[in-house]
Amino acid sequence: MAVFTPVSAQEASAFIAPLAVGKLISLRGIPSGIENTNYFITTDAGEFVLTLFERLGNAQLSFSLQLMQHLARRGIPVPEPKADGDGRIVFELNGKPACVVAKLEGRHCLEPQLQHCEQMGEALARMHQAGDDFPRELVNSRGYAWWAQAADRVASFLDSERREILFDELRFQYTLASDGSYRALPQGPIHGDLFRDNVLFADAQALGGSTDAEKLSAVFDFYFAGIDVLIFDVAVCLNDWCIDHPSEALSPAMVAAFVQAYERARPLTTMERRHLPAVLRAAALRFWLSRLMDLHFARDSALVHTHDPEHFFRVLCHHRRASSF
Repeated sequence: MAVFTPVSAQEASAFIAPLAVGKLISLRGIPSGIENTNYFITTDAGEFVLTLFERLGNAQLSFSLQLMQHLARRGIPVPEPKADGDGRIVFELNGKPACVVAKLEGRHCLEPQLQHCEQMGEALARMHQAGDDFPRELVNSRGYAWWAQAADRVASFLDSERREILFDELRFQYTLASDGSYRALPQGPIHGDLFRDNVLFADAQALGGSTDAEKLSAVFDFYFAGIDVLIFDVAVCLNDWCIDHPSEALSPAMVAAFVQAYERARPLTTMERRHLPAVLRAAALRFWLSRLMDLHFARDSALVHTHDPEHFFRVLCHHRRASSF
C-alpha cells in the first residue's frame, strides 16, 4: 500500500457516490506498503479504504476481490468489497482498476506474543476451511515460475555467495515442486502474503468480548492470493509471526502456539508436516526475491517504503542449515 496515483477529494467523492457509503468528509493517503495506491476515506456513514490497483491484471484482481467477498460472507474478518446497485465490485478511477472496502477496527501487532500467534494460527485455518468451496481457480502468481524470472533479473546485483545460494535454492525448490508427494498436498485459496502488517488486533471489549485482551479483528490485502498448497500460507506466517528477530531463527514456543492453534481447526496431514521445513525455505526465498525486486526495480511513488531483502536472505540461510523446525 502506498500512493502512486494521486486522487483528489472531488474525484473520490464522485467515485464513491454509487456505492452507498455516504458523503465524503476527508481523504488521506496511506504510506505503508509498495504495491497499490491506498487512501483512507471518511464519510458521514463511516470509514473506508479506497484502493487503486497499480499492477494487478484483471484475472488476479477478480480472483482476489471475489475471494474476499466469499470469506467475509462466511464470517472471516475480511473487509468485504462494496458493490454498486448492479453488484459490481471493481471500478475504474484515474485510469486504474479500483474498489472500496470497509475500514475494519484495530491496530497492527508488530511484536507478536504467544497469544497473537495462537489467534493467527486459528484464523488462518478457519480461512482455509472457508475457502474450501470457493469456485474460482487461479495459480499463485508468485510461485516457482515467478521466482525463476525474478532470480534472473536480480542476480547481477548480488555477490557471488548470494548468487550461488539463490540458484542452489531454486534447484532445490524445482525438485520439491516436481515431487508427486508435494503436488498431492492439500490445495486451495491462499492469502500468500499474510504478514503482521496485513492483520489487525482490537481490544476484545470493543468487539463485544468480556475481557480487555487483544483479539484478531481483521485480515486484509489479498492481492497476492491464488491457488497453491495450503501449507505455503502456514510457512509465510511462521517466517514472519514466529521469528526471533535478534537471531532471525524460528521461536519454538511461538511456532508451537501457532501450529497447535491451526490444527485445532484444521489438522495438518502427515505429508504437510513432512514438507513444512522445505516450504519454509520456499516462503523465505519468495520474499527475499520480492524485496530484491522492489529494491532494484523500484517505482516512483509519493509515499513508499521498501523492506530490507537481507532479512529474508538470513531467514533462508537459517532454514537451509536447519534440519527441521
